[in-house]
Amino acid sequence: MQISRNSAVSIHYTLTNDAGEVLDSSVGEEPLLYLHGTGNIIAGLEQALNGKSAGDKFEVTVPAAEAYGEVDESMVQVAPLSMFQGMEVEVGMQFHADVSHGNGIITITAVEGDEVTIDGNHPLAGQALTFAVEVVSVRPATAEELAHGHVHGDGCHHH
Repeated sequence: MQISRNSAVSIHYTLTNDAGEVLDSSVGEEPLLYLHGTGNIIAGLEQALNGKSAGDKFEVTVPAAEAYGEVDESMVQVAPLSMFQGMEVEVGMQFHADVSHGNGIITITAVEGDEVTIDGNHPLAGQALTFAVEVVSVRPATAEELAHGHVHGDGCHHH
């Protein structure tokens, strides 16, 4: 069976950046399960998986626009240090925040005096990403999976 919209797909992947550094991998872990064609994975990778079958192995470089997007400078702001009362603030810290747009992950990128620069862009925004992929399995999604919008793992619901 070939991967198409509403397929339940299982893949192993290794994600690297332009410098060849491994950023994430499912190798040695459980494969990633997802419902194809519903935006559960980044658009560029989903597009590259169209028409593939179990056993297929390939590598694809996904441009930033089809991955986590370009960097949006409007999501970089300077906030007063006083907003972080009781916290030891340091560069690289991340936290979740309710935001009207973006991914909800805020990263501290600079601390200078009484000011903290925060960035609401996804940490991988602006980067082309390379995926080495092996398609483990492909099957039609069940009616329940389609109703829920995601694949259920063996014998259980992964909610």
